[in-house]
Amino acid sequence: MGLTSDKVLALAVLAAFGLFVGTVWLWPRLARRGLRAVAGRVGLLLATQLALFAAVGLVANQAFGFYAGWADLFGQEDEQGVVVDHTPGQGPLKVVDTRRVPGAASGRAQSGGQIQKIRVVGRTTHIATPAYVYLPPEYFQPEYRARTFPAAVILTGYPGTAEALVDKLDYPRTAAGLVAAGRMEPMILVMMRPTVAPPRDTECVDIPGGPQTETFFASDLPAAVSGHYRVAGGTGGWGVIGDSTGGYCALKLAMHHPAVYAAGAGLSAYYKAPIDATTGDLFQGDEELRNRANLWWYLKHMPAPDTSLLVSSSKVGESNYKDTLKFIARVKATGTTRISSIVLERGGHNFNTWRREIPGTLEWMSGQLGGG
Repeated sequence: MGLTSDKVLALAVLAAFGLFVGTVWLWPRLARRGLRAVAGRVGLLLATQLALFAAVGLVANQAFGFYAGWADLFGQEDEQGVVVDHTPGQGPLKVVDTRRVPGAASGRAQSGGQIQKIRVVGRTTHIATPAYVYLPPEYFQPEYRARTFPAAVILTGYPGTAEALVDKLDYPRTAAGLVAAGRMEPMILVMMRPTVAPPRDTECVDIPGGPQTETFFASDLPAAVSGHYRVAGGTGGWGVIGDSTGGYCALKLAMHHPAVYAAGAGLSAYYKAPIDATTGDLFQGDEELRNRANLWWYLKHMPAPDTSLLVSSSKVGESNYKDTLKFIARVKATGTTRISSIVLERGGHNFNTWRREIPGTLEWMSGQLGGG
């Protein structure tokens, strides 16, 4: 049974409840001063505490998608990584699985769309990583066979899981509902983690001597996806959305590469790459690279990028609220870069908040991009 399985969660809850009941029932028999009685009390209390901790941890993991499986939890995940592709003639993108869209009334692609699990290998960076691609129903319908579609890269936070974008944050289902309601145009979604070299948090930086993550997202990924799917070409074909770490990455990619990403949306984003135990030394003493990764510095010292940005926060519950207001003012002062915002009255740094912001974000993104 997997870490995110409902059965595992149910067993953990039952174990915690059973140990609690057992502790209450057996406590009178263990209320002595002997070594065995003391050891029994300590054992019961410890087991109950561990069971409760496990149950709460599993609930939190299901709600926020921190870890995808047992191997991911214990640092043994080996599905993703930075590799060199030595196979001559092998394409940069391979579809490894397909599945129906959660909540779709039909499993037929022409009616309900389709989610494809892919593996991408960067031609220049040699970064290999999985992703999920949502193809709207229109993509498979005969009347749209000559049409190209706008595409948006959707990034998780750190550590995050790409599956959470599909099953927890409901990006495909939300997009399908907005199209059906006439609030957005059909769009291809490329859903993935910004962490392409786990367990390291690269913050979408081209690390000297390390993963060239920014180049992967700015060049390799759009090229690979465009070579396999009918994605609109030219300026206005691509956008990028992310939450938390993914939100910082989305804003930075749109600002650094406006010719690639016509729009970037950062939900609960921050505006400067952190340096901590998960990132390691991102810049290796390169001051120019450090400055470019600081969006405050970039707005002050570099030409204003011709792109559209969206930021989100909440007045109560988000630590980035004041910084977000400051960022909006800084962008408005450029006179070139366009800025929009979603500000909630209340909302923490969590899935529930982002689910409230995603419909408006997708609708906004659709208005910035165009197909052909």
